[in-house]
Formats: sequence, C-alpha cells, structure tokens
Amino acid sequence: MDNKENKELNKVLNTGDVLVTAFGAMIGWGWVVSSGGWIQKAGAIGTMIAFLIGGIMIYFVGLAYAELTTAIPESGGATVFTNRTASFICTWAIILSYIGVVCFEACSLPTIIQYIFPDFLKVYLYTVAGFDIYLTWLIVAIIFALLITYINIKGVKAAARFQKVLTIMIGLVGVILVVASGINGDASNLNGQIFVGDSEQNILKNILAVAVVAPFFLFGFDVIPQAAAEINVPLKKLGKLLVLSIALAVAFYGLVVLAVGYGMDVNEVSSSMNGSGLVTADAMAKLFNNTIMAKVLIIGGMCGIVTSWNSFMIGGSRALMAMANSQMIPTIFAKTHPKYKTPHYALILIGFLSIVSLFFGRVMLVWIADCASLACCVSYCMVSMAFLKLRTKEPFLERPFKVKNYRLKGFIAVILSAFMCLVYLIPNTGCTLTIQEFIIALGWMIMGIIFALISKIKCK
Repeated sequence: MDNKENKELNKVLNTGDVLVTAFGAMIGWGWVVSSGGWIQKAGAIGTMIAFLIGGIMIYFVGLAYAELTTAIPESGGATVFTNRTASFICTWAIILSYIGVVCFEACSLPTIIQYIFPDFLKVYLYTVAGFDIYLTWLIVAIIFALLITYINIKGVKAAARFQKVLTIMIGLVGVILVVASGINGDASNLNGQIFVGDSEQNILKNILAVAVVAPFFLFGFDVIPQAAAEINVPLKKLGKLLVLSIALAVAFYGLVVLAVGYGMDVNEVSSSMNGSGLVTADAMAKLFNNTIMAKVLIIGGMCGIVTSWNSFMIGGSRALMAMANSQMIPTIFAKTHPKYKTPHYALILIGFLSIVSLFFGRVMLVWIADCASLACCVSYCMVSMAFLKLRTKEPFLERPFKVKNYRLKGFIAVILSAFMCLVYLIPNTGCTLTIQEFIIALGWMIMGIIFALISKIKCK
C-alpha cells in the first residue's frame, strides 16, 4: 500500500484499543462451550499444559508478525509482508479464515440466545443438514450482522470502543468464575481429572490431542497488522502488545479450565457434558448455587462471540483493501468512506456474506470454520517464511521491535505452523478436513485464481 492510501486511513487506535482488539479476537465462545470436552480429554492440568504448548506455536509466529508489523507499518499485514505471488496466496488464505470466523460467529450468537431464552425460537422455516432454521433465529442474527457492519463502517475507533466494553465484560466474568472457584471450589474435585490416561504415554497423547487444537482458539492477534496504518502507538510498543495479547489469551483459557476443574468433580463434569454441554456455565451455577449465574457467564460468552466477530471484520476488510490497492482484486474494495475513512465496500461484502451464510445453517458453518483454520495456518507459515527471507534480503531495514536469535525462532515458527497445516491434510489425525471442507477450500482457490487472472489481464 502506498503512502497516499495510508493517509486515507485515520490513525486513531491507541494502546488499549490494540490490546483489546487482539485479545478480543482470540477469546470467542470456545472457553464456554469447549472447556468440559478439554477436561475430559486431557484433564484440567493437562489442558493447561496443552494450551501452553499451543501458545508456544502462536508465540513464535507472533514474534514474526510483531517484527514485520513494526518494520512495515502499513495496513494489509500478510499482503505487505510477502512478495507479489506469495502475497496473493497468503492474503487470499487469511481472508478465507477471517470470513469463516465472521460467518461462524454470526450463526453462533442467536444459538446462544436460545440457551438463555428457551422459548426464543419461533416460526419454523426449514432444516439444513439436521439444523432447524427459525424466523426469530434469522431475524436476530441478521440484525446483529447489520449492526456490527454499521459500527465498523462508522470507523475503526467506534469498533474499538465497542470492543473495549465487551472485552472488559468478558474479563470480569472470567475473574468472577476464577475467584468463585478459589473460594467455593475444592481441590478434591481435581481427583481423576488432573490428567487423563492410564499410562504416561496415554497422558502425553491426550495432552497433545488438545494441544493440536489449542492454536485454533488463539488465532486472531494478526488482525492488528491488517489495521497497522490506523494505529497511533510507538512501533516498538506495538510489537510488545501483540506478544502480550497472546500471553493473556493463553492465561485466560488456562485459568478458566482450572476453575472449572476445581469447582466440579469428574462426575459433575460428565453429567454436564451429557446435559447442556455448557460445563463452564454449569460450574458457575454450582459455585454460586444459583442458575442465574450460569446465564451471566453465557452472556460473557456472547460478548466473546461479538469481540471475535468485530475483530475479524476489521482484519478481513483491511486485507481486502490491501489486495485491492495492489490490484489483485477489483479496486472498488480499496475505496474509503468519504466521511468515516473506512473501507466500506469491503466491510459491506463481508457483512453480506455473513448474512447469506446464515440461511445455510450451523453445519455448513462448521465446515467453513475448519477451512478457515487451515487457511490461517497456511498464512502463518508463509508469513514466518517471509520473516526469515526479509532478514536476509533487507538486513538494514529499520526494525523497532527486533527479534533476537531470529533464525532459530523463525525456523520454529515455520515448522510448527507447517505441522498444523499437515494435521488438517493427513488422514486420521482427528482434525482432517472432510470431503465437504475440501470442496469449499477448492472452491475458494478457484475463485482466487479467477480474480488473479482477471486482474492480470486488466492491469497487465
């Protein structure tokens, strides 16, 4: 992106905005809906270790992003970090991951409202792959999609204020759970669920099974490089904020899982999994001996859905804008709103896709989310390689946040992110893409090739 395009964007994001945008992107709904499954798979302490392992992979990739973002502080992130051919592949992949998250969160929100208000679903319309679509479900989801799109069009600062309020609410709910567990929980509840497995080998295998999926709950810090031209923070500090956001997300997930295990014994966790499946919410209700507190925690989870949704709207629209500025896709997506200085056409496209996706039900969105995770791993691997290449090609480039021992750390980032890609592609790993997901990924690749050919012909 050239300087002219950078000047069209307002530098309005401060330190707090950056931190809550990155942290909010990583803290979605998983800490509410998945904690019980993690504990049953690896145990409470085992899950904490698993997230630490997954966090290490994200940490090394985050170091590469932190240095590149401060060395090349332009909106677009991966687009400006990699060369032209790799840039298209890398950015097209990251856009799929962002849109996938937006669509999934758009579908998740009204589903969660159903837990709070059991009579919420009215006027049955049709069924898609076993998922019933109701009129009230659609209306609520569409209203939220329009609202978040509008907030982002009004400006990244407005979106960041919205993000800050919701992130604070998530943090408060998490703190309440952890403190209540410390006061009303019991260490004896951890019996049988510290680790899971009848041998050291099985324990390690179960920990690694959770560690493999842990990074997928930590994606999102990379939305910050997408909006780098709108950040008004010293560059060296910006790099530290990216790394800090990863550490905070790992700590949040780990403490929530420990609080659940400390507050509920193995039988209670199993009963909750066979019931609502919302073990974290049931733990909150037990610790306070009040079912209303379960709904309070679910509301905190809803805030997590919206913060992820909002963050990936920011990241996805800026990635589209960067590709349009490079004439890789139609240049209309590079245009900024005359008043708000935001890429409104890019935001409208993402908002439109999120609304369209709602009509296909939740199963379709699970497929999109899995494709999005693979796409994100591909992008992370390519950015990590670009980090190593740029150090060799441009050793004298000013790097306000400079990674020490860059060869070792960059190599680790490449290997770990490449491994995560293979986990999705190799059969019988537990994360292998289904045939439907491979079709979606192939369709996205074909669409990208068509855009590339059109742009090549038009722009010569």
